[in-house]
Amino acid sequence: DWKVLAIAVDDPLAEEYNDIDDVPKAVQDGVREWFRWYKTPDDKPLNGFGFDEKFLSAAESEKVIEETHEAWKKLKAGETEAGKLWTN
Repeated sequence: DWKVLAIAVDDPLAEEYNDIDDVPKAVQDGVREWFRWYKTPDDKPLNGFGFDEKFLSAAESEKVIEETHEAWKKLKAGETEAGKLWTN
């Protein structure tokens, strides 16, 4: 599943952080490690990451959001087989 990082417009750093490369590497690493470990207290395995564990840019993320939104709309319209998904 996809995760999207965002910053509140009223955050003091919002003017500086316009894309992932604007975020310090230490912060990126901390976020990645949090997502790697956050399900382990529930006895789930460590999360893995695609894209060589790199974040996608804002432009690439917007493309993924649009693609998944289109897939969701097709699912809701009955144009895609729902399988085990609950769509109500």
